[in-house]
Amino acid sequence: MTMATDKTENTAVTLDQDELIARGWAALPASYGMPAVAPTPAEARAWCKQLAKSHYENFHVASLFLPKALEPHFHAIYAYCRVSDDLGDEVGDTAQSLALLDFWGNELDACYAGETRHPVFVALAETIHACSIPKEPFADLLTAFRRDQTDTRYATMLDLLDYCRYSANPVGRLVLYACGEVDDEKFRLSDATCSALQLANFWQDVGRDWAKGRVYIPQQDMGFYGVSDETIAQGVATPEFRDLMRLEVDFARGRFEEGMDLIPLVARDLALDLDLFSRGGLEILRAIERLDYDVLSSRPSISKLTKFNLALRAVSAKLFPFKALSRYNVGTEKAD
Repeated sequence: MTMATDKTENTAVTLDQDELIARGWAALPASYGMPAVAPTPAEARAWCKQLAKSHYENFHVASLFLPKALEPHFHAIYAYCRVSDDLGDEVGDTAQSLALLDFWGNELDACYAGETRHPVFVALAETIHACSIPKEPFADLLTAFRRDQTDTRYATMLDLLDYCRYSANPVGRLVLYACGEVDDEKFRLSDATCSALQLANFWQDVGRDWAKGRVYIPQQDMGFYGVSDETIAQGVATPEFRDLMRLEVDFARGRFEEGMDLIPLVARDLALDLDLFSRGGLEILRAIERLDYDVLSSRPSISKLTKFNLALRAVSAKLFPFKALSRYNVGTEKAD
């Protein structure tokens, strides 16, 4: 049994796994907790829908382009990802988060064994059955959230991409499974897009991540350009730091370029989503460039006008299906 020590008023108290789990649940919204009785499938679907609609602003736009029949599956997948992420990030205690993530992993195993009680897994069981989704991508996400509790630095870009293989790529694969777009080449291209989106978010949030004690810029790259943790801590974008970020932005853009080849291979509804999110990720990179790679003084963001133009383009493509999606030139095209 896993044990942890809680020090209160200089008195060491040993907590067992059950106590860690109970304390972890107490730090989260009450609705996240395990119900005494399993909800009906309809109640579980409604729970997941409410979570998706209330937590994820982009879901409202993305869901416009998906067949209505797939919405419950995306609600269930999103709910699983959202709760899993919160178990790792919103508890505020490493031991409690790890205990909850282990508990959640056991619930995932139970789901695949046909035993479910939490609304997430009651809804997810239907999606897993309908879409023939294996356990691996769900389990991989939990691996990433566990790593978040202990890993705060990554030695090389290969190490960081290995983290993305667990933290980001499974989400794209789950989407492909839900849409029936399953083959190795599509998985490979989806992985490129998801890793690119993850990297773009890392480069956008260097300051925020530093405040959390995390540095996602590979240590090898930092060393090559003479950039240290102290550089980030001081919040001053030196010429060396700007050169470093130029390298990382260019690398992420290359991953987006590779992933773009997935868009013409999938059904149009999914292609519209892929196009929208890829363009959004590329606009984050452009925002970093507009700041001359200074992501320390302020957080790069996409303007409301750019967001509107991206959404308008996607909606127009939805309304006029005879219009082909143009190839995004990652080096020159702009949304605004």
